This record gives sequence, structure tokens and C-alpha cells, in this order.
Amino acid sequence: MTARRVFAPRIDFSALRHELELPDGFSQGAQDEAEAAAQKRFEDRDDRTELAFVTIDPPTSKDLDQALLIEKRGDGYRVYYAIADVAAFVQPGGELERETWQRGQTVYLPDGKVPLHPPVLSEGAASLLPDQTRPAVVWTIDVDAQGATTAAEVGRALVKSRAKLDYEGVQQDADANRLHPSIALLPELGRLLVQQSLERGAVNLPLPEQEVEPDGDGWKLTLRAPVAVEEYNAQVSLLTGRAAAQIMLGGKLGLLRTMPPAPPETVEALKLAARALHIEWPDGATPGQVIAGLDPGRPRAAALLDQAAEMMRGAGYTPFDGAPPDQPLHAAVAAPYAHVTAPLRRLADRYVTEVCLALHAGAEVPSWARAALPKLPEVMTRTDRVAGSAERAAVDLVEATLLEGRVGEVFEAAVLDVDRAKHRADIAIDQPPVRARCEGELLPLGERIAVRLTEADPAKRKVEFQESRGQGEGVQQRA
Repeated sequence: MTARRVFAPRIDFSALRHELELPDGFSQGAQDEAEAAAQKRFEDRDDRTELAFVTIDPPTSKDLDQALLIEKRGDGYRVYYAIADVAAFVQPGGELERETWQRGQTVYLPDGKVPLHPPVLSEGAASLLPDQTRPAVVWTIDVDAQGATTAAEVGRALVKSRAKLDYEGVQQDADANRLHPSIALLPELGRLLVQQSLERGAVNLPLPEQEVEPDGDGWKLTLRAPVAVEEYNAQVSLLTGRAAAQIMLGGKLGLLRTMPPAPPETVEALKLAARALHIEWPDGATPGQVIAGLDPGRPRAAALLDQAAEMMRGAGYTPFDGAPPDQPLHAAVAAPYAHVTAPLRRLADRYVTEVCLALHAGAEVPSWARAALPKLPEVMTRTDRVAGSAERAAVDLVEATLLEGRVGEVFEAAVLDVDRAKHRADIAIDQPPVRARCEGELLPLGERIAVRLTEADPAKRKVEFQESRGQGEGVQQRA
């Protein structure tokens, strides 16, 4: 059948902003501080502008936190990772710092983001934009041929990015064997780091993301699966976060991003789900190794990935000053890990980076950074909830708007999760790419079924379906 164009009229997200109490602009004092800081000069730093860094981000991004360069070193690799030096622009105790603590992190909505820092910094003087000399915190990490870190250093410097690249373009270049020289080794190193992480017991859920995108004078909903180079780039960020964690554990001071290992019964439940879905689980294989072999586009694999999300519970921030935490691991990383690579968009990274710089140099940690560590978990947890609510509510609103005029239609859906006691399931339809609740009696996990749309209410941001047994005629097939 002909695929229908799925389109939502222009949607006003201002009510959602008001509901979540998102700030509208910065105070005059914070804005003034940011504009003054944007004029600062940093001539007294080490000059590393000879390093040919590049950035890899979504094509429209201007708040560029990270720039990358990978070189071969013997039979291993040397990774240079430049991170925006936000602490160089934000005065401790000033109004801008106070306002960033209220915000906690950048919140993204389809009609624009609510930034952690004023754009004059986050999209200007502090951003690692191409062909601009910028202050940065440069991590230098050596990795051997087995993917293990053999050395890590961190220090302040001046850097200059050579190019602003995007994920789709980099993937196309990788497929055509024409990658930018600065990241020509990214697929090779990325695959090695992925393999090493799976051997440690790490778990990565390759879930496609629902994204709301502009479409002329309206909006469309897309389902975007991450490309391979996106995972490889993420592995470099994880590599840096693991190096930061080791510096802080060695210095007995810091803030880790932690997640407890999944209880044995949760892993056993996942194995039972795999068996029910006819997905092979080899003897001795870890959950991460099994998940890595799944195709998220297949209904049964998608159902198992949905079940695997149960293992990713209890993530938080764990400060310590003296003895290390009793549980220092991030289970999904299968190692101690810290957030340090996104300071333009995440508050905690600024302070953790400052701790790492001081500890690595054998210097005293600034009092303002040390005092912040025990206060950051509450701020980050609160604002994580806000950011997550904003993302989910925006998608819910667009889903309901897209389907508002189609109540009564029958769609084909994949069953992702089933609650037998309540006779309902989580389902995913293909076009538009909507995930919703479905009521019914049979609801076979990991199978495709016909479902009838029973409610699509933009005011409530609610979409619901009913199992439609024996009524396949008129099913909306995959586009």
C-alpha cells in the first residue's frame, strides 16, 4: 500500500514549558556575567592548537562539548579528547553559577532548548566551534591493542577544531572509506572498546529513539536507530569517564555516576523471556553479549530489549570524600564511571572535571568544587526528571496529535511488554512510529498483532489501543 504522510499541524509547546516550570531566559545579572566572560582571553595556557581536533554532533547543534583526535601509537592508540572548559567562564559564587544550579542541565523540546548556560557561552565563546581557538580541558588517553587503558592525563590548554561533523555524514564517510584523518581510526578503536566492554560485562541497549522533527509548517515523528559511529563516539566518552573515575578513586574524592548490578532474579527473568521469545542465549553469555547480537527492528528482539530495560534501575550520583563508595560501579559500563564530557549541557561535569584536574596535578582541589560534590546528586536527580518528562511529554503530545483523527482505525503493532494481570501491553506501531498502551486478552509477547485505536487526546497527551482479533482488514502496514 502507499505510505501516508504522517504530519502534525504546528503545535504550541508553551503549555508544556509552563507545566514543567521551565525558565524563560536568564536573569540580567547572569546574562551580564556571561557576556563579560565571553570576552576573556586565555593566552597563558598551553597551546595545543596543532592538534587537529574535530567534533561529531547532530547537524544543528551549536553547543559543542567535545572534540576528538585519534592517533596510532605502537600497536595501540592515543586518544586526545578536548572538553569545553566551562569553569573558565563561570565565576564561583556569581549569579550565573547560581542560575545554572537551578537549571541543572539543558532541557530539549522540539521548538527549542532551555539551555544550562546563556547561548553567548554555550553556543559561542565556550563552544568548540570549528576554526575558533578555545579554552579546553584536554584528556590524553593511551589504549593498548586489547582495548585497556594504559595511561591517562588531563590538563588545560587552547585548542582549535578543524571541522564540525555530524553522525550521518561520518557514517557515510566510514562506509565509503573516506573518513576525516582525525577520526579515521574511530571505527577500529570503537569496535575494540565495544568488545572490551562486553567482555567486562557491560550492557548497551540499542533502542531506536522517537524524535519530533519540524516538517514544513508542522511536525513529524520519526524513529531513529543510532548509527554505528555514534556508538563508537560514545565509547570514547565512556573511556574518558572511566579514566576520570580512576583519578577520583585514587584521590579519594569525587562524584561517580553509579548503577547497582541487576539482581540475579532480574537476569534470570530476562533469560526466561529470551526462551519464550525463541531467542538463543548461549551458555556463559552475559546479558550484554546477547543484547549486542539483537536486531531492534525485529519484534521479538525489540520485546527482549524492552525487558532488558528492567536491569537498568537505580542510576544515581554518588559523592565521596575519603573512603571510596561501597558500590562504585556503573553496571551498564561494568566499571567505575563519571560524567565529565558534557559540561555545557550538564552541571555536574564542570565540578567533576575540576576535581580531576587538581588531583591529577597533585594540587589542592578548589574549595568551591569540593563543597559542590555532596549537593550535586539532588540537583541532577531533580533535573533528570524534568528533562525526561519534557522529552516524553513532547512525544506524547505529537503522538496524540498525529492520531487524533484516526480513532477507530486498525494498525499492525509489535507487542513489547505484557501485563497479564491487568490485560494490557505496551505496543509499537510502525507508521507513525508510536508506542502506546493496548488493552486485550491474548497479547502475545514479541509478536505482531492487529490493534484498533480507541483514544487519541492531545489535551491529555494520551493514546490507547484495543486488541483487534480477527479484524485484519484495513490494517495500516509498515511504510
